[in-house]
Amino acid sequence: MKPWKLAEATYGIVRQYRYEVAVLPLGATEPHNLHLPYSMDTLEGDLIGEKICEAAWHRGARVILLPTIPYGTVSNQREFPFAIDLRPSTLLQVISDIVESLTYQGIRKVLILNSHGGNEIKSVLRELYGRTSAYLFLCNWYTIFQDCYFQIFEEPDDHAGEMETSLALAFWPELVLRNPDGSLAADDGRKRPTRFEAINRGWVSITRAWHLLTTNAGAGNPHKATAEKGRRLLEILVDRLAGFLVELAQAPIDETFPFVPPLKQP
Repeated sequence: MKPWKLAEATYGIVRQYRYEVAVLPLGATEPHNLHLPYSMDTLEGDLIGEKICEAAWHRGARVILLPTIPYGTVSNQREFPFAIDLRPSTLLQVISDIVESLTYQGIRKVLILNSHGGNEIKSVLRELYGRTSAYLFLCNWYTIFQDCYFQIFEEPDDHAGEMETSLALAFWPELVLRNPDGSLAADDGRKRPTRFEAINRGWVSITRAWHLLTTNAGAGNPHKATAEKGRRLLEILVDRLAGFLVELAQAPIDETFPFVPPLKQP
């Protein structure tokens, strides 16, 4: 039994503990090139959430992992079949209702573990600030290892490229589609540039229509992916996020939380 994982725990288990932190992973249902499953973002949320909560639990943190929400905002992939879209306002309401349930249970520290780049969650934190007694923290896990990304990977990964494919090869190899010769059944994930330099250089942003940006929903070359790279990445994620969960669980909520207490006057 895993008391840190709500989906596998029983009432007889969870009632024995006073949980301090809830972790809510956000996934999505959308295509990932030709070789990865539609559930990649959800699988990643499950995996990373479980591993960081398990590590934190064994270090004394009373954390609980909630089931991953399997749908997200994928409106820019609407031209691909079965890209299931939640409007940002709908996702806000879903998160808000979950947070309300948690605060009713006495949990006031919530980490939103986001696995999908289309989920713009910072606005949710701003929307709920001052409207709930919970303290919300956001981690887009795919952003926290940029300082060492190229120590592991050779190619950048926007979507279904080397990084995501490496995770799949490490933890769900049976879900990775291959050609008869053993190579990945994927294209090279090239992205089409826009006709505007300001957009191509990141000075101006747009919602990218994925059927125009990509050939088969992949944005990043997956062909240098290996299982070993995926395992190395997970080690970094667990090291960085489990420590945060331990600190968060141990930190008292006072008038300056989450900031450091004010200096005492002499």
